[in-house]
Amino acid sequence: MIKQNWKNKAGTVLAILIGTSLLFGVGGQAYAAKEKSHKSQTEQKQQKKTKKKKKKQQSTMKESNSNNSYAQNSENTQNGATVKSSSQANTASQVISIGLRYRGVPYKFGSSKNTTRTFDCSSFTQRVFKQVGINLPRDSRQQSSVGKHVSKGQLKKGDLVFFRSYGSASPRITHVAIYAGNNTLLHTYGRPGVTTTKFRGTSWEQRFEGARRVL
Repeated sequence: MIKQNWKNKAGTVLAILIGTSLLFGVGGQAYAAKEKSHKSQTEQKQQKKTKKKKKKQQSTMKESNSNNSYAQNSENTQNGATVKSSSQANTASQVISIGLRYRGVPYKFGSSKNTTRTFDCSSFTQRVFKQVGINLPRDSRQQSSVGKHVSKGQLKKGDLVFFRSYGSASPRITHVAIYAGNNTLLHTYGRPGVTTTKFRGTSWEQRFEGARRVL
């Protein structure tokens, strides 16, 4: 009878041990699975944060590059305009310098464009501008139709300035000169031949009919 009770107790203890082992085993697996799931969720959140941060950085870099590109383009445009303006000023100075070399060359109406021994007003301007690579028509009226219109108040060195005849009310152009800056005209006429004269406050201003910029 005692032996039977011992066996029963032993069986009960064994059952308890087995149950406990199974319980801990199942619980351990469940805990491990839970931990694994939690770790996976944490990694996913971290990856999302990393992607979001990377995307924001890329967007910031793109915006910065765009701004830099705009600034560079703006600077290039300004530099281009400055270079062009500087080039025009240099060419205008060359025109005046070349024209002054002919100071004193006699005036002759209808002078040939192939000679530098005499000039009329339009052969003079044609010759001078040709030496800087700009081809002008032969007579003053034709020259008044090329280039860009310029008002009297906007005259710059190197502009062509056109006039009607002295004492005439007709707008018909009969003379052309080169604006040399500082209220000065470079041209040829009558007795002085190639010379410089004042513009504003003179009869030349009263005869003014227009100006053109070809540089």
